[in-house]
Amino acid sequence: MATDDQEFELPEGIDPEMVPFFLAAEEEEEEDATLEAEESLEDDSLDEDPDLDVLREVVRSTLLQGADPELIDSVLSGELGEDEDGEPLGDIDAEAEEAAAVTAAHDIYRSLLARNPEHDFEPTLTRVEAVMDILGDPQETYPSIHVGGTNGKTSTTKMAAALLHAFGIRVGAFTSPHLKNVRERIAINGEPLTAAEFVAAWEDVAPYIGMVDAKSAEEGGPRISYFESLAIMALAAFADAPVDAAVIEVGMGGRWDATNVIDAGVVVINPISLDHMQWLGSSLTEIAFEKAQIIKERSIVVVAQQEEGVMEVIERRALETDSVLWLEGRDWEVLSRTNGVGGQIIDVRTPTGVYEQLFVPLHGEHQAHNAAAALVAAEAMMGGKSLPAEVIEEGFLSVRSPGRLEVVRTSPTVVIDAAHNPAGVASLRRGIEESFAFNVTIGLFSAMADKAIEEMLVEIEPDLNEIVLAPMGGDRAADIEELKDIAEDVFGEDRVHVAENVTEAIDLATQLADAPADPTLTRGIVAFGSIQFVGEIASLLQR
Repeated sequence: MATDDQEFELPEGIDPEMVPFFLAAEEEEEEDATLEAEESLEDDSLDEDPDLDVLREVVRSTLLQGADPELIDSVLSGELGEDEDGEPLGDIDAEAEEAAAVTAAHDIYRSLLARNPEHDFEPTLTRVEAVMDILGDPQETYPSIHVGGTNGKTSTTKMAAALLHAFGIRVGAFTSPHLKNVRERIAINGEPLTAAEFVAAWEDVAPYIGMVDAKSAEEGGPRISYFESLAIMALAAFADAPVDAAVIEVGMGGRWDATNVIDAGVVVINPISLDHMQWLGSSLTEIAFEKAQIIKERSIVVVAQQEEGVMEVIERRALETDSVLWLEGRDWEVLSRTNGVGGQIIDVRTPTGVYEQLFVPLHGEHQAHNAAAALVAAEAMMGGKSLPAEVIEEGFLSVRSPGRLEVVRTSPTVVIDAAHNPAGVASLRRGIEESFAFNVTIGLFSAMADKAIEEMLVEIEPDLNEIVLAPMGGDRAADIEELKDIAEDVFGEDRVHVAENVTEAIDLATQLADAPADPTLTRGIVAFGSIQFVGEIASLLQR
Protein backbone atom coordinates (compact mmCIF):
# COMPACT_ATOMS: atom_id res chain seq x y z
CA MET A 1 0.00 0.00 0.00
CA ALA A 2 1.27 3.55 -0.83
CA THR A 3 1.69 5.91 2.16
CA ASP A 4 1.33 9.65 2.33
CA ASP A 5 5.12 10.01 1.96
CA GLN A 6 5.22 7.81 -1.11
CA GLU A 7 4.87 9.17 -4.61
CA PHE A 8 2.00 7.77 -6.57
CA GLU A 9 2.83 7.45 -10.25
CA LEU A 10 -0.30 8.51 -12.13
CA PRO A 11 -1.05 6.53 -15.27
CA GLU A 12 -1.37 8.54 -18.43
CA GLY A 13 -4.85 9.89 -19.18
CA ILE A 14 -6.05 9.73 -15.52
CA ASP A 15 -7.37 12.83 -13.77
CA PRO A 16 -5.08 13.85 -10.78
CA GLU A 17 -8.16 14.29 -8.62
CA MET A 18 -8.75 10.55 -8.76
CA VAL A 19 -5.49 9.78 -6.83
CA PRO A 20 -7.15 9.59 -3.35
CA PHE A 21 -9.65 7.07 -4.67
CA PHE A 22 -6.84 4.83 -6.09
CA LEU A 23 -4.98 4.91 -2.76
CA ALA A 24 -8.12 4.00 -0.82
CA ALA A 25 -8.90 1.11 -3.18
CA GLU A 26 -5.38 -0.32 -2.89
CA GLU A 27 -5.53 -0.24 0.91
CA GLU A 28 -8.94 -1.99 0.87
CA GLU A 29 -7.61 -4.75 -1.43
CA GLU A 30 -4.71 -5.48 0.93
CA GLU A 31 -7.03 -5.61 3.93
CA ASP A 32 -9.32 -8.00 2.04
CA ALA A 33 -6.37 -10.25 1.16
CA THR A 34 -5.25 -10.36 4.80
CA LEU A 35 -8.76 -11.20 5.95
CA GLU A 36 -9.10 -13.97 3.34
CA ALA A 37 -5.82 -15.53 4.46
CA GLU A 38 -6.93 -15.52 8.10
CA GLU A 39 -10.31 -17.00 7.17
CA SER A 40 -8.55 -19.68 5.11
CA LEU A 41 -6.49 -20.72 8.13
CA GLU A 42 -9.61 -20.88 10.25
CA ASP A 43 -11.39 -22.92 7.57
CA ASP A 44 -8.49 -25.41 7.43
CA SER A 45 -8.68 -25.80 11.18
CA LEU A 46 -12.43 -26.33 11.01
CA ASP A 47 -12.04 -28.91 8.23
CA GLU A 48 -9.56 -30.78 10.44
CA ASP A 49 -11.94 -30.96 13.41
CA PRO A 50 -14.70 -28.33 13.93
CA ASP A 51 -15.20 -29.37 17.56
CA LEU A 52 -11.57 -29.85 18.56
CA ASP A 53 -11.69 -27.39 21.45
CA VAL A 54 -14.85 -28.96 22.82
CA LEU A 55 -13.39 -32.44 22.39
CA ARG A 56 -10.20 -31.41 24.12
CA GLU A 57 -12.14 -30.17 27.13
CA VAL A 58 -14.19 -33.37 27.27
CA VAL A 59 -11.03 -35.47 27.21
CA ARG A 60 -9.38 -33.34 29.87
CA SER A 61 -12.38 -33.52 32.17
CA THR A 62 -13.37 -37.17 31.72
CA LEU A 63 -11.08 -39.53 29.86
CA LEU A 64 -7.61 -38.43 30.86
CA GLN A 65 -7.94 -36.68 34.19
CA GLY A 66 -4.56 -35.49 35.41
CA ALA A 67 -2.85 -36.34 32.15
CA ASP A 68 -0.16 -34.25 30.51
CA PRO A 69 -1.85 -31.67 28.22
CA GLU A 70 0.73 -32.47 25.52
CA LEU A 71 -0.30 -36.13 25.69
CA ILE A 72 -3.94 -35.13 25.33
CA ASP A 73 -3.12 -33.04 22.28
CA SER A 74 -1.07 -35.85 20.76
CA VAL A 75 -3.91 -38.33 21.26
CA LEU A 76 -6.45 -35.96 19.76
CA SER A 77 -4.20 -35.33 16.78
CA GLY A 78 -3.76 -39.03 16.12
CA GLU A 79 -0.17 -39.28 17.39
CA LEU A 80 0.44 -41.69 20.26
CA GLY A 81 3.67 -40.03 21.40
CA GLU A 82 6.96 -41.69 22.26
CA ASP A 83 8.14 -44.37 24.64
CA GLU A 84 10.77 -43.84 27.34
CA ASP A 85 13.52 -44.34 24.76
CA GLY A 86 12.10 -41.67 22.49
CA GLU A 87 10.74 -44.16 19.93
CA PRO A 88 7.36 -43.31 18.36
CA LEU A 89 4.48 -45.39 19.63
CA GLY A 90 2.56 -45.19 16.38
CA ASP A 91 -0.64 -43.41 15.52
CA ILE A 92 -4.33 -43.92 15.88
CA ASP A 93 -4.82 -44.38 12.14
CA ALA A 94 -2.35 -47.29 12.14
CA GLU A 95 -4.09 -48.85 15.13
CA ALA A 96 -7.43 -48.47 13.37
CA GLU A 97 -6.05 -50.06 10.20
CA GLU A 98 -4.70 -52.99 12.21
CA ALA A 99 -8.03 -53.43 13.97
CA ALA A 100 -9.82 -53.34 10.61
CA ALA A 101 -7.43 -55.96 9.22
CA VAL A 102 -8.04 -58.22 12.21
CA THR A 103 -11.80 -57.89 11.69
CA ALA A 104 -11.45 -58.61 7.97
CA ALA A 105 -9.24 -61.65 8.65
CA HIS A 106 -11.82 -62.95 11.11
CA ASP A 107 -14.58 -62.52 8.55
CA ILE A 108 -12.53 -64.42 5.97
CA TYR A 109 -11.92 -67.21 8.47
CA ARG A 110 -15.65 -67.47 9.16
CA SER A 111 -16.36 -67.65 5.43
CA LEU A 112 -13.76 -70.42 5.05
CA LEU A 113 -15.34 -72.38 7.90
CA ALA A 114 -18.59 -72.37 5.94
CA ARG A 115 -16.85 -74.58 3.38
CA ASN A 116 -16.44 -78.32 3.81
CA PRO A 117 -14.25 -79.01 6.87
CA GLU A 118 -10.79 -80.56 6.76
CA HIS A 119 -12.06 -84.10 7.23
CA ASP A 120 -14.84 -83.79 4.64
CA PHE A 121 -13.28 -83.70 1.20
CA GLU A 122 -13.64 -85.38 -2.16
CA PRO A 123 -10.61 -87.58 -2.95
CA THR A 124 -9.28 -85.66 -5.93
CA LEU A 125 -6.73 -82.92 -6.56
CA THR A 126 -8.54 -81.69 -9.67
CA ARG A 127 -9.98 -78.49 -8.18
CA VAL A 128 -6.80 -77.48 -6.33
CA GLU A 129 -4.71 -78.17 -9.43
CA ALA A 130 -7.12 -76.04 -11.49
CA VAL A 131 -6.71 -73.05 -9.17
CA MET A 132 -2.93 -73.43 -9.09
CA ASP A 133 -2.87 -73.65 -12.88
CA ILE A 134 -4.82 -70.38 -13.19
CA LEU A 135 -2.39 -68.77 -10.73
CA GLY A 136 0.56 -69.92 -12.83
CA ASP A 137 1.63 -72.79 -10.54
CA PRO A 138 3.27 -70.59 -7.88
CA GLN A 139 4.29 -73.71 -5.90
CA GLU A 140 6.86 -74.43 -8.61
CA THR A 141 8.75 -71.17 -8.03
CA TYR A 142 10.57 -72.40 -4.90
CA PRO A 143 12.03 -75.73 -3.72
CA SER A 144 10.19 -77.47 -0.91
CA ILE A 145 10.32 -80.11 1.80
CA HIS A 146 7.12 -82.15 2.19
CA VAL A 147 6.51 -83.56 5.69
CA GLY A 148 4.13 -86.51 6.10
CA GLY A 149 3.46 -89.39 8.49
CA THR A 150 1.08 -89.55 11.44
CA ASN A 151 2.61 -87.82 14.47
CA GLY A 152 5.29 -85.15 14.83
CA LYS A 153 4.66 -83.49 11.47
CA THR A 154 4.15 -79.97 12.81
CA SER A 155 7.22 -79.99 15.07
CA THR A 156 9.39 -81.46 12.29
CA THR A 157 8.11 -78.83 9.85
CA LYS A 158 8.86 -75.98 12.24
CA MET A 159 12.34 -77.30 13.02
CA ALA A 160 13.27 -77.85 9.37
CA ALA A 161 12.08 -74.33 8.51
CA ALA A 162 14.04 -72.85 11.44
CA LEU A 163 17.22 -74.64 10.38
CA LEU A 164 16.94 -73.37 6.80
CA HIS A 165 16.20 -69.83 7.99
CA ALA A 166 19.36 -69.91 10.16
CA PHE A 167 21.32 -69.92 6.89
CA GLY A 168 19.76 -66.59 5.93
CA ILE A 169 17.21 -68.23 3.68
CA ARG A 170 13.69 -66.78 3.49
CA VAL A 171 11.49 -69.75 4.39
CA GLY A 172 7.75 -70.36 4.28
CA ALA A 173 6.13 -72.99 6.51
CA PHE A 174 2.61 -74.38 6.20
CA THR A 175 1.33 -76.39 9.17
CA SER A 176 -2.00 -77.69 10.41
CA PRO A 177 -4.11 -77.58 12.38
CA HIS A 178 -3.66 -74.33 14.27
CA LEU A 179 -3.73 -74.01 18.04
CA LYS A 180 -5.28 -70.58 18.62
CA ASN A 181 -5.31 -68.56 15.39
CA VAL A 182 -5.68 -69.72 11.81
CA ARG A 183 -2.83 -67.42 10.75
CA GLU A 184 -0.42 -69.73 12.61
CA ARG A 185 -0.73 -72.13 9.67
CA ILE A 186 1.04 -69.84 7.21
CA ALA A 187 4.37 -68.51 8.47
CA ILE A 188 7.36 -66.83 6.87
CA ASN A 189 10.68 -66.90 8.71
CA GLY A 190 8.92 -68.32 11.75
CA GLU A 191 6.33 -65.54 12.01
CA PRO A 192 2.66 -66.12 11.19
CA LEU A 193 1.12 -63.87 8.56
CA THR A 194 -0.17 -60.61 9.99
CA ALA A 195 -3.89 -59.98 9.74
CA ALA A 196 -3.31 -57.65 6.78
CA GLU A 197 -1.11 -60.21 5.04
CA PHE A 198 -3.70 -62.92 5.63
CA VAL A 199 -6.39 -60.70 4.08
CA ALA A 200 -4.14 -59.94 1.09
CA ALA A 201 -3.35 -63.64 0.63
CA TRP A 202 -7.04 -64.47 0.48
CA GLU A 203 -7.89 -61.59 -1.85
CA ASP A 204 -5.15 -62.72 -4.24
CA VAL A 205 -6.65 -66.19 -4.68
CA ALA A 206 -10.36 -65.69 -3.94
CA PRO A 207 -11.43 -64.80 -7.52
CA TYR A 208 -9.80 -67.94 -8.91
CA ILE A 209 -11.20 -70.16 -6.18
CA GLY A 210 -14.60 -68.68 -7.06
CA MET A 211 -14.12 -69.53 -10.73
CA VAL A 212 -13.28 -73.16 -9.95
CA ASP A 213 -16.14 -73.35 -7.43
CA ALA A 214 -18.57 -72.19 -10.12
CA LYS A 215 -17.30 -74.73 -12.66
CA SER A 216 -17.48 -77.51 -10.08
CA ALA A 217 -21.06 -76.52 -9.19
CA GLU A 218 -22.05 -76.68 -12.87
CA GLU A 219 -20.78 -80.25 -12.94
CA GLY A 220 -22.58 -81.14 -9.71
CA GLY A 221 -19.39 -81.15 -7.63
CA PRO A 222 -18.51 -79.53 -4.27
CA ARG A 223 -16.78 -76.25 -3.58
CA ILE A 224 -13.11 -76.15 -2.70
CA SER A 225 -12.88 -77.16 0.96
CA TYR A 226 -11.68 -75.18 3.97
CA PHE A 227 -8.30 -76.89 4.09
CA GLU A 228 -7.82 -76.76 0.32
CA SER A 229 -8.44 -73.00 0.41
CA LEU A 230 -5.82 -72.48 3.12
CA ALA A 231 -3.29 -74.62 1.26
CA ILE A 232 -3.84 -72.59 -1.91
CA MET A 233 -3.42 -69.36 0.06
CA ALA A 234 -0.16 -70.58 1.59
CA LEU A 235 1.42 -71.81 -1.62
CA ALA A 236 0.52 -68.59 -3.44
CA ALA A 237 1.61 -66.36 -0.54
CA PHE A 238 5.01 -68.02 -0.41
CA ALA A 239 5.55 -67.27 -4.10
CA ASP A 240 4.40 -63.70 -3.61
CA ALA A 241 6.69 -63.09 -0.60
CA PRO A 242 8.86 -64.48 -2.25
CA VAL A 243 10.47 -67.30 -0.25
CA ASP A 244 13.65 -69.14 -1.12
CA ALA A 245 12.25 -72.44 0.14
CA ALA A 246 9.13 -73.82 1.80
CA VAL A 247 8.44 -76.62 4.27
CA ILE A 248 4.93 -77.99 3.80
CA GLU A 249 3.11 -80.24 6.25
CA VAL A 250 0.59 -82.74 4.90
CA GLY A 251 -2.89 -82.21 6.26
CA MET A 252 -4.32 -85.73 6.20
CA GLY A 253 -3.09 -88.79 4.36
CA GLY A 254 -1.07 -87.75 1.35
CA ARG A 255 -2.35 -88.98 -1.99
CA TRP A 256 -5.40 -86.71 -2.12
CA ASP A 257 -4.17 -84.06 0.31
CA ALA A 258 -4.28 -80.53 -1.09
CA THR A 259 -0.57 -80.06 -0.38
CA ASN A 260 0.28 -82.87 -2.79
CA VAL A 261 0.19 -80.43 -5.69
CA ILE A 262 3.81 -79.63 -4.81
CA ASP A 263 6.68 -81.60 -6.31
CA ALA A 264 9.06 -81.69 -3.36
CA GLY A 265 12.67 -82.64 -3.84
CA VAL A 266 12.92 -83.65 -0.17
CA VAL A 267 10.27 -85.70 1.66
CA VAL A 268 10.06 -86.56 5.35
CA ILE A 269 7.88 -89.45 6.51
CA ASN A 270 7.46 -89.53 10.28
CA PRO A 271 6.25 -92.67 12.11
CA ILE A 272 2.97 -93.94 10.64
CA SER A 273 0.30 -95.24 13.00
CA LEU A 274 -3.46 -95.81 12.98
CA ASP A 275 -5.39 -92.56 12.60
CA HIS A 276 -8.17 -91.19 10.38
CA MET A 277 -9.06 -94.78 9.57
CA GLN A 278 -12.49 -93.91 8.17
CA TRP A 279 -10.74 -91.98 5.40
CA LEU A 280 -7.33 -93.61 4.98
CA GLY A 281 -7.97 -97.31 5.57
CA SER A 282 -8.31 -99.75 8.45
CA SER A 283 -4.77 -101.19 8.38
CA LEU A 284 -1.29 -99.72 8.71
CA THR A 285 -0.35 -100.81 5.20
CA GLU A 286 -3.41 -99.13 3.69
CA ILE A 287 -2.66 -95.91 5.58
CA ALA A 288 1.03 -96.15 4.62
CA PHE A 289 0.09 -96.42 0.94
CA GLU A 290 -1.90 -93.18 1.13
CA LYS A 291 0.87 -91.35 2.97
CA ALA A 292 3.69 -92.65 0.74
CA GLN A 293 2.16 -91.00 -2.34
CA ILE A 294 3.81 -87.69 -1.47
CA ILE A 295 7.06 -89.28 -2.70
CA LYS A 296 7.65 -87.91 -6.20
CA GLU A 297 10.17 -88.68 -8.94
CA ARG A 298 13.85 -88.66 -7.91
CA SER A 299 13.36 -87.23 -4.44
CA ILE A 300 15.34 -87.76 -1.24
CA VAL A 301 13.09 -89.39 1.37
CA VAL A 302 13.97 -89.07 5.06
CA VAL A 303 12.16 -91.93 6.81
CA ALA A 304 11.72 -92.30 10.57
CA GLN A 305 11.49 -95.69 12.29
CA GLN A 306 8.47 -97.61 10.95
CA GLU A 307 6.67 -100.87 11.42
CA GLU A 308 7.94 -103.60 9.09
CA GLY A 309 4.85 -103.65 6.87
CA VAL A 310 4.88 -99.86 6.61
CA MET A 311 8.50 -99.80 5.54
CA GLU A 312 7.79 -102.26 2.74
CA VAL A 313 5.14 -99.91 1.34
CA ILE A 314 7.50 -96.93 1.49
CA GLU A 315 10.33 -98.87 -0.16
CA ARG A 316 8.00 -99.94 -2.97
CA ARG A 317 6.99 -96.33 -3.62
CA ALA A 318 10.62 -95.19 -3.59
CA LEU A 319 11.46 -97.86 -6.16
CA GLU A 320 8.58 -96.73 -8.40
CA THR A 321 9.77 -93.10 -8.30
CA ASP A 322 13.51 -93.76 -8.47
CA SER A 323 13.90 -91.98 -5.13
CA VAL A 324 16.66 -92.30 -2.51
CA LEU A 325 15.74 -93.44 1.00
CA TRP A 326 17.62 -92.15 4.06
CA LEU A 327 16.42 -94.47 6.83
CA GLU A 328 16.57 -93.88 10.55
CA GLY A 329 18.81 -96.47 12.17
CA ARG A 330 20.72 -97.05 8.95
CA ASP A 331 21.59 -93.66 7.50
CA TRP A 332 20.83 -91.42 10.48
CA GLU A 333 20.00 -91.72 14.17
CA VAL A 334 19.88 -90.04 17.56
CA LEU A 335 23.09 -91.20 19.25
CA SER A 336 22.35 -89.81 22.71
CA ARG A 337 20.06 -87.41 24.52
CA THR A 338 20.11 -85.72 27.91
CA ASN A 339 17.38 -83.68 29.54
CA GLY A 340 18.22 -80.03 29.99
CA VAL A 341 16.48 -76.96 31.36
CA GLY A 342 13.74 -76.10 28.89
CA GLY A 343 14.48 -78.97 26.54
CA GLN A 344 17.15 -81.56 25.81
CA ILE A 345 20.67 -81.96 24.45
CA ILE A 346 21.17 -84.46 21.63
CA ASP A 347 23.93 -86.00 19.53
CA VAL A 348 22.86 -86.89 16.00
CA ARG A 349 24.49 -88.93 13.25
CA THR A 350 23.45 -87.96 9.72
CA PRO A 351 24.49 -89.27 6.27
CA THR A 352 27.31 -86.68 6.28
CA GLY A 353 28.67 -86.75 9.84
CA VAL A 354 27.97 -86.36 13.56
CA TYR A 355 26.58 -83.29 15.34
CA GLU A 356 27.21 -83.18 19.08
CA GLN A 357 25.62 -81.30 21.98
CA LEU A 358 22.74 -79.74 20.04
CA PHE A 359 20.21 -78.08 22.32
CA VAL A 360 16.59 -78.62 21.26
CA PRO A 361 14.11 -76.49 23.26
CA LEU A 362 11.38 -79.16 23.16
CA HIS A 363 10.64 -81.96 25.60
CA GLY A 364 10.27 -85.67 24.94
CA GLU A 365 12.17 -88.44 23.21
CA HIS A 366 9.94 -88.14 20.16
CA GLN A 367 11.06 -84.52 19.70
CA ALA A 368 14.68 -85.67 19.59
CA HIS A 369 13.82 -87.94 16.68
CA ASN A 370 11.79 -85.17 15.02
CA ALA A 371 14.78 -82.85 15.38
CA ALA A 372 17.10 -85.42 13.79
CA ALA A 373 14.71 -85.90 10.87
CA ALA A 374 14.49 -82.12 10.39
CA LEU A 375 18.30 -81.85 10.42
CA VAL A 376 18.71 -84.60 7.82
CA ALA A 377 16.05 -82.94 5.64
CA ALA A 378 17.86 -79.60 5.92
CA GLU A 379 21.10 -81.29 4.86
CA ALA A 380 19.35 -82.76 1.83
CA MET A 381 17.88 -79.37 0.91
CA MET A 382 21.31 -77.70 1.25
CA GLY A 383 22.94 -80.11 -1.18
CA GLY A 384 23.50 -83.21 0.92
CA LYS A 385 26.55 -81.90 2.73
CA SER A 386 27.56 -81.41 6.35
CA LEU A 387 26.38 -78.09 7.76
CA PRO A 388 28.14 -75.66 10.17
CA ALA A 389 27.34 -76.74 13.73
CA GLU A 390 26.97 -73.15 14.96
CA VAL A 391 24.28 -72.45 12.36
CA ILE A 392 22.41 -75.63 13.28
CA GLU A 393 22.57 -74.64 16.96
CA GLU A 394 21.16 -71.20 16.13
CA GLY A 395 18.34 -72.74 14.14
CA PHE A 396 17.27 -75.14 16.88
CA LEU A 397 17.42 -72.39 19.52
CA SER A 398 14.77 -70.42 17.61
CA VAL A 399 12.29 -73.31 17.48
CA ARG A 400 8.94 -73.04 19.19
CA SER A 401 6.20 -75.63 18.78
CA PRO A 402 3.13 -74.46 20.71
CA GLY A 403 0.88 -77.17 22.06
CA ARG A 404 3.62 -79.82 22.07
CA LEU A 405 4.57 -80.62 25.70
CA GLU A 406 4.29 -76.88 26.28
CA VAL A 407 4.19 -75.37 29.77
CA VAL A 408 1.55 -72.63 29.82
CA ARG A 409 1.32 -72.03 33.57
CA THR A 410 3.15 -72.74 36.81
CA SER A 411 1.95 -73.39 40.38
CA PRO A 412 0.59 -75.84 39.56
CA THR A 413 2.40 -76.59 36.33
CA VAL A 414 0.04 -76.93 33.37
CA VAL A 415 1.38 -78.82 30.36
CA ILE A 416 -0.58 -78.90 27.11
CA ASP A 417 -0.05 -81.38 24.31
CA ALA A 418 -2.02 -81.90 21.10
CA ALA A 419 -1.90 -85.69 21.45
CA HIS A 420 -5.09 -86.90 19.77
CA ASN A 421 -4.36 -90.55 18.93
CA PRO A 422 -2.89 -93.48 20.90
CA ALA A 423 0.61 -93.12 19.47
CA GLY A 424 0.63 -89.41 20.29
CA VAL A 425 -0.56 -90.09 23.85
CA ALA A 426 2.18 -92.72 24.27
CA SER A 427 4.78 -90.09 23.33
CA LEU A 428 3.11 -87.62 25.69
CA ARG A 429 3.25 -90.11 28.55
CA ARG A 430 6.96 -90.79 28.02
CA GLY A 431 7.66 -87.06 27.83
CA ILE A 432 5.80 -86.35 31.07
CA GLU A 433 7.57 -89.18 32.91
CA GLU A 434 10.95 -88.03 31.65
CA SER A 435 10.76 -84.24 31.83
CA PHE A 436 8.31 -83.52 34.65
CA ALA A 437 8.72 -85.29 37.98
CA PHE A 438 5.12 -84.84 39.13
CA ASN A 439 3.97 -86.55 42.32
CA VAL A 440 0.37 -85.53 41.64
CA THR A 441 -0.83 -85.47 38.02
CA ILE A 442 -4.34 -84.42 36.97
CA GLY A 443 -5.54 -84.96 33.41
CA LEU A 444 -7.67 -82.53 31.41
CA PHE A 445 -9.28 -84.20 28.41
CA SER A 446 -11.74 -83.81 25.58
CA ALA A 447 -11.78 -85.37 22.13
CA MET A 448 -13.49 -85.69 18.79
CA ALA A 449 -16.01 -88.52 18.54
CA ASP A 450 -14.14 -90.22 15.69
CA LYS A 451 -10.94 -90.69 17.73
CA ALA A 452 -9.76 -93.82 19.56
CA ILE A 453 -10.83 -92.42 22.92
CA GLU A 454 -10.62 -95.59 25.00
CA GLU A 455 -7.18 -96.48 23.66
CA MET A 456 -5.86 -93.00 24.45
CA LEU A 457 -7.18 -93.11 28.02
CA VAL A 458 -5.87 -96.64 28.62
CA GLU A 459 -2.43 -95.47 27.46
CA ILE A 460 -2.17 -92.60 29.95
CA GLU A 461 -4.23 -93.97 32.88
CA PRO A 462 -1.22 -95.23 34.91
CA ASP A 463 0.27 -91.73 35.01
CA LEU A 464 -2.85 -89.80 36.10
CA ASN A 465 -4.21 -89.59 39.63
CA GLU A 466 -7.53 -88.21 38.39
CA ILE A 467 -9.00 -86.87 35.15
CA VAL A 468 -11.34 -83.96 34.39
CA LEU A 469 -13.50 -84.08 31.27
CA ALA A 470 -14.96 -81.07 29.49
CA PRO A 471 -17.40 -80.69 26.58
CA MET A 472 -16.50 -79.01 23.30
CA GLY A 473 -18.51 -77.34 20.60
CA GLY A 474 -18.78 -78.56 17.03
CA ASP A 475 -20.39 -81.44 15.19
CA ARG A 476 -17.39 -83.74 15.57
CA ALA A 477 -17.01 -83.35 19.34
CA ALA A 478 -17.60 -86.44 21.48
CA ASP A 479 -20.73 -86.38 23.62
CA ILE A 480 -19.72 -85.58 27.20
CA GLU A 481 -21.81 -88.43 28.63
CA GLU A 482 -20.15 -90.90 26.27
CA LEU A 483 -16.74 -89.54 27.30
CA LYS A 484 -17.71 -89.99 30.94
CA ASP A 485 -18.80 -93.60 30.43
CA ILE A 486 -15.57 -94.50 28.63
CA ALA A 487 -13.39 -92.71 31.20
CA GLU A 488 -15.15 -94.41 34.13
CA ASP A 489 -14.56 -97.81 32.53
CA VAL A 490 -10.84 -97.01 32.36
CA PHE A 491 -10.24 -95.00 35.56
CA GLY A 492 -13.15 -95.98 37.82
CA GLU A 493 -15.92 -93.62 38.90
CA ASP A 494 -13.99 -92.06 41.80
CA ARG A 495 -11.19 -90.72 39.58
CA VAL A 496 -13.39 -89.14 36.88
CA HIS A 497 -14.81 -85.61 37.11
CA VAL A 498 -16.99 -83.78 34.60
CA ALA A 499 -17.01 -79.99 34.14
CA GLU A 500 -19.64 -77.90 32.38
CA ASN A 501 -17.11 -75.96 30.31
CA VAL A 502 -13.38 -75.48 29.79
CA THR A 503 -13.03 -72.69 32.35
CA GLU A 504 -14.65 -74.80 35.03
CA ALA A 505 -12.49 -77.76 34.01
CA ILE A 506 -9.31 -75.74 34.57
CA ASP A 507 -10.52 -74.57 38.00
CA LEU A 508 -11.53 -78.09 39.01
CA ALA A 509 -8.21 -79.58 37.87
CA THR A 510 -6.34 -76.90 39.82
CA GLN A 511 -8.33 -77.69 42.98
CA LEU A 512 -7.61 -81.41 42.59
CA ALA A 513 -3.89 -80.79 42.02
CA ASP A 514 -3.68 -78.54 45.10
CA ALA A 515 -5.77 -80.82 47.32
CA PRO A 516 -2.93 -82.88 48.91
CA ALA A 517 -1.60 -80.85 51.86
CA ASP A 518 1.99 -82.08 51.64
CA PRO A 519 4.08 -79.06 50.43
CA THR A 520 6.89 -81.32 49.20
CA LEU A 521 4.73 -82.78 46.43
CA THR A 522 5.19 -81.53 42.85
CA ARG A 523 1.86 -81.04 41.12
CA GLY A 524 0.99 -80.96 37.45
CA ILE A 525 -1.99 -80.74 35.12
CA VAL A 526 -1.73 -82.37 31.70
CA ALA A 527 -4.23 -81.18 29.07
CA PHE A 528 -4.46 -83.35 25.95
CA GLY A 529 -6.86 -84.73 23.34
CA SER A 530 -8.47 -82.47 20.78
CA ILE A 531 -6.28 -79.70 19.41
CA GLN A 532 -9.31 -77.40 19.62
CA PHE A 533 -9.61 -78.21 23.33
CA VAL A 534 -5.89 -77.73 24.00
CA GLY A 535 -5.90 -74.45 22.11
CA GLU A 536 -8.79 -73.12 24.16
CA ILE A 537 -6.96 -73.96 27.39
CA ALA A 538 -3.81 -72.25 26.10
CA SER A 539 -5.76 -69.14 25.18
CA LEU A 540 -7.43 -68.93 28.58
CA LEU A 541 -4.29 -69.49 30.64
CA GLN A 542 -1.90 -67.40 28.53
CA ARG A 543 -4.37 -64.52 28.48
